[in-house]
Amino acid sequence: MDTMASQSDPTAGASEVSLNDLDKQIETLMRCETISEAEVKGLCAKAKEILIQEGNVQIINTPVTICGDIHGQFYDLMELFRVGGKIPYTNYLFLGDFVDRGHYSVETFLLLLALKVRYPDRMMLIRGNHESRQITQVYGFYDECVRKYGNATVWKCCTDVFDCLPLSAVIDGRIFCVHGGLSPSIQTLDEIRAIERKQEVPHDGAMCDLLWSDPEDTIGWGMSPRGAGYLFGSDVAKQFCESNNVDLICRAHQLVMEGFKWHFNETVLTVWSAPNYCYRCGNVAAILELDENGNKDFSIFEAAPQENRGAPAKKPLPDYFL
Repeated sequence: MDTMASQSDPTAGASEVSLNDLDKQIETLMRCETISEAEVKGLCAKAKEILIQEGNVQIINTPVTICGDIHGQFYDLMELFRVGGKIPYTNYLFLGDFVDRGHYSVETFLLLLALKVRYPDRMMLIRGNHESRQITQVYGFYDECVRKYGNATVWKCCTDVFDCLPLSAVIDGRIFCVHGGLSPSIQTLDEIRAIERKQEVPHDGAMCDLLWSDPEDTIGWGMSPRGAGYLFGSDVAKQFCESNNVDLICRAHQLVMEGFKWHFNETVLTVWSAPNYCYRCGNVAAILELDENGNKDFSIFEAAPQENRGAPAKKPLPDYFL
């Protein structure tokens, strides 16, 4: 990701999407407007072609900007791009949870997907626990797709894309990036590479743990109050880093009011990028910018001003804060 984006057509060979079509779709989505069902089908088909070629542990080079949960907060994603820089001038790694909770999961996910297809080496997306058929049927994305398109076809296309998303990334060989955390079934990166990821997120096992686990100020492993994944202690993080020759585990998945939070003597980092989460939590958001030398710079941002956003009527969701 440290090389300039190719000037060639990244969609070459795919009849579904042309560069011109892609640019028009991006323009539409940037206005927080939906694209047609047929366009979604073509976009998702091309995205799957690109994503399935990426590894379970995607290799990334600096410079890159790491982003945590977005959760359908489209106008706050626009604020993130304003602070972090536009693609293709900034390389991005998003750590999952693109959908659910916010009012604009459709526009948010499809925009990130269109940018991925348009600039595949500039936009990296990995899977979060909300990139799941079961979870999205409860926390908003499914209902939003049906409301905006009149049927579940777009939801089905998007959830098929979810199955193709990488599970993790490693930056410069030194920073392991994942949505949730570690697993007692996983000691090495090679074990992550061996997972069959093209499936709905299982209820347990290594793939589930990577997307659901959390750090906890303890030793060893603990049961997670989320009902999936585990709590992992400082010794677990230290052992994983030593075994895989990495310095840092960077993850998202947990709301932190300050936008980012260090754990375990700065061996684990949580980055959260949805400001004023659920439009009521009052938190700030953060992104982590890594330069060519791996130097870290956090950018903190608040929710987009009210005059810059819409707020459609939306039925309350279950009280769930993942």
